[in-house]
Amino acid sequence: MFGIVRPCQHVLCKGLYADWMGHLCGLCLALRDEHGHLSRLVTNYDGLLVSVLTDAQSPTPGSRRRAGPCALRGFKGADVVQSEGVRLAASVSLLLAAGKVKDHVADGDGAYARRPVAAGATRLAGRWSTAGTAMAGTLGFDPTPLTAAAGRQALLERATPTGLRELTGPTEDAVAAAFAHTGVLAGKPHNREPLEAAGRGFGRLAHLIDAVEDLADDRASGAYNPLAATGTGLDEARRHCDAAHAGLRAAVDELDLPRPALTRALLVRETGNAISRAFALATGTPGIATGTHGPGHAPGPGYPPGPGYPPGPGHPPGAPGGPGAPPGRKPPKRDPGGLLSLACGALSCCTCGLYRPPWDEDREGSCCERFDCSGYDGCSNCGNCCNCCSGEGGGCGCDGCGCDCSC
Repeated sequence: MFGIVRPCQHVLCKGLYADWMGHLCGLCLALRDEHGHLSRLVTNYDGLLVSVLTDAQSPTPGSRRRAGPCALRGFKGADVVQSEGVRLAASVSLLLAAGKVKDHVADGDGAYARRPVAAGATRLAGRWSTAGTAMAGTLGFDPTPLTAAAGRQALLERATPTGLRELTGPTEDAVAAAFAHTGVLAGKPHNREPLEAAGRGFGRLAHLIDAVEDLADDRASGAYNPLAATGTGLDEARRHCDAAHAGLRAAVDELDLPRPALTRALLVRETGNAISRAFALATGTPGIATGTHGPGHAPGPGYPPGPGYPPGPGHPPGAPGGPGAPPGRKPPKRDPGGLLSLACGALSCCTCGLYRPPWDEDREGSCCERFDCSGYDGCSNCGNCCNCCSGEGGGCGCDGCGCDCSC
């Protein structure tokens, strides 16, 4: 669950972007407060969905606290989420990061093949796993699907694959378990079935999109890739992704969400954009790298056509889920050992939008300008739903209107 959902202020209107940032900062601070500064490395955009889902199932916004000025927020204070949902997101992030590091060590990827690096990474993964498991216990969450996912995945990759669905199974189970527990925390047990379905759909997409983005590099390096291992071409992979996205959207429609706006914007709209970006880059197809409402639609305001649109806030190219370089620039080389990815991911998540790559249109702007979306009309391409949006500077009143706009 790393890097699929990563909206920026050009995509979400002011109200929802501030809400999303509240979850992001809340996760970062929950990790810091309970497990120390180093644990903030596991902060990731997709893990926030657990916190967002918990909050969306409550009729009123969850508890917030005022965080002091932070250099990583452009020296601004912020109202950040403080709830069981954000603690569940922290637990999930720790466990998944631990599993990913252990997998790199087991495979001897890149620098992980060196004993000192492997030893240090193993100790770090052990600390994260222990911390995540302990935090899960305080929330009544059984972390077994998450802790077992890496081992199951390794066994499947060493066996003769029978199909993509088998290979994506561990990821689907892990995300489904995390999503389902948000219903328990929110007191909505009747949401369990659609939450599990949404988790499976999102987990499948996370696995497939990662495979599509890495396919060319994996073939060149001889690394394992589920598409290559099963003989799945890009056209068939796209059909799998579109089917998973349709199932995810249907599951979200079934959820009892008093405040669905941010959840729908992230789980439905942004996952559709992620599919378009991944396949646009993989096939070199211009004009479909991002869409207003999913695959195949025209790019939204602030995004040029083609696969090289600007990254989301603080998301450097080459980091997990990164969109790559704009046309005319070669994307950075992939780091098979994962160390560069970890460093980029840490820079991305711990700067919360402060970092900008050289080709970003906001690179030369001040910190305040980088975080200000007041000049962006978040509903300019929403079709006929604009009358449900109101407020100064694109403020949003879309909660409950049922539209698919990004407000």
